Amino acid sequence: MKKILVCEDEAAIREFVVLNLQKSGFEVAEAATGEEAVSLFEKQGDFDIALLDLMLPGIDGIEVCKRLRSKSDTVGIIMLTARTQESDKISGLSSGADDYMTKPFSPSELVARVNSLCRRMGVSSAKNDGSSDSITHGDYTLNIRRRCLETPEGKSIELTQVEFNIMEYLFSNYGQPIDRSKILAKVWGAEYYGEEKIVDVNIRRLRMKIEQEPSEPKHIITVWGRGYKWIS
Repeated sequence: MKKILVCEDEAAIREFVVLNLQKSGFEVAEAATGEEAVSLFEKQGDFDIALLDLMLPGIDGIEVCKRLRSKSDTVGIIMLTARTQESDKISGLSSGADDYMTKPFSPSELVARVNSLCRRMGVSSAKNDGSSDSITHGDYTLNIRRRCLETPEGKSIELTQVEFNIMEYLFSNYGQPIDRSKILAKVWGAEYYGEEKIVDVNIRRLRMKIEQEPSEPKHIITVWGRGYKWIS
């Protein structure tokens, strides 16, 4: 049974989210503040997904997201927000979230997004049948088992599950531009409700981790009108 952490300060919304997740077979723990959510995560530590409201009393959802991500690269994080501004969506994703949902949302969308993220979190372990533990291009190796990128300097760059899935797709199509819509369908699933912008934000996050000069990338290259490609 998948375990979900729900952090939402509005009791009615929290009850709505918790009830619908429980009805769909998830084990749910709930928190009304960011501090409470971080404490629950530290004490239990075995959550598969965290749903975090952006606006919280005390530490906000962005800070909670950063703290949870610093403790785990594998937990899936969805930001919940009533805001529609582009900057709020980008801030949530840049802080380590895997997805975002804008309020109000329906029970079916909620469950679909959680299920979709659960599937993405399990992609690598399902694929890793022992036939190949790594993909190497030039001096860079994508370690399938450890879910990290190994650099020529011997550094291991830890990746979130979504970041790893993007890198695996780029590495498997070395030197070939891949359209954002194809990356979205491959990594987030054909049924994904969200926008293609989420691909760009994750590419930006990867460049911050990998490139010496993220504004002038030498490995994750934008091919205008055609998408992104990896070169070593």
